[in-house]
Amino acid sequence: MKTFKVIERETRESVIVCRKNVFSAELAPRRGRLLGGGGIVFTDSNVFALYRERIERALGGVPVCVMPAGEENKREPALFALLQAMAENGLRRNSVLVVLGGGVAGDVGGLAASLYMRGIDCVQVPTTLLAQVDSSVGGKTAVDFFGVKNLIGAFRQPARVIADPVFLKTLPRRELRCGLGEIVKHGALCPSLFEVLLENRGDLFDLDFLARVVPLNIAFKASVVRVDPRETGLRKCLNLGHTTGHALELGGGGLSHGECVLWGLILESLLAERHFKTDSAFLKDLSSLCFAALEGGGMPPLALENARLDKKNTSADVTLAVPVAAGKYELLRLPFAQYEREVREEAEKLC
Repeated sequence: MKTFKVIERETRESVIVCRKNVFSAELAPRRGRLLGGGGIVFTDSNVFALYRERIERALGGVPVCVMPAGEENKREPALFALLQAMAENGLRRNSVLVVLGGGVAGDVGGLAASLYMRGIDCVQVPTTLLAQVDSSVGGKTAVDFFGVKNLIGAFRQPARVIADPVFLKTLPRRELRCGLGEIVKHGALCPSLFEVLLENRGDLFDLDFLARVVPLNIAFKASVVRVDPRETGLRKCLNLGHTTGHALELGGGGLSHGECVLWGLILESLLAERHFKTDSAFLKDLSSLCFAALEGGGMPPLALENARLDKKNTSADVTLAVPVAAGKYELLRLPFAQYEREVREEAEKLC
């Protein structure tokens, strides 16, 4: 059993429990508290269809609010529908929101919990690889707005995260690839994890291997969040590949968040070589891991205009966290025109 802790401003503790079959063991004893206004379950339509019986066995009688599945629904209508359901079911300040799903449900549910009565406890049960290794850990909650990813959000640590590898068994290969985008990113920042990934690059989609590396990823991210819960310093390193990745994701092309992050890592590694002294062997290995995870998938359209509105920008320039060596990164700021030109030049070399 793996347990990790994150403390927000020394007052709010977030406990992350990671082991097989922890879902029922953790939630069934809480059923009594969750009944009668004590809580509500929030999930999406895909997850509810897969795990309705499991939810009912553990939490029978607890109200369930279901949002439409899909990144396109991570917007204010889903947020306010959940808040309305919470109010209609009489949730109080000491009630609990149980969020069961991937990154979309986790973000919407986490934000609703932070807003309702100025904040109630949230238990996150991530069901995708990406959510288990990344989005459920660290207290970032948000919805997309005005065409910008995660523009409206808040930092609030979940009271508990329950990461159970049993949920990985129902994921299609593409969902595993989506999670691998964040796993490879963490590897670029954590040399010990990077070595594990390189040594097992042929097993990146093996469920037993992934069950082994999930707690390694959680441990790394928790260590970063403990130091910088609100992304004022060290936590900016977790944006590796994400400025370009988010721009590609918003530009269409049908690739998932994780797939776009993998392309973002590849392209931003090439930008790093233009502007910093880098470990070329490390960046070559990093790109090889990205390509292994992408399995020959093509690059999405270079709709880079979206990088102008990236929330990490503090001026008219585009701000990127780029990898330079094992466990090391640099912040790179470029005027948008220069950023766009250089990304397109590097992309042409890859074609």
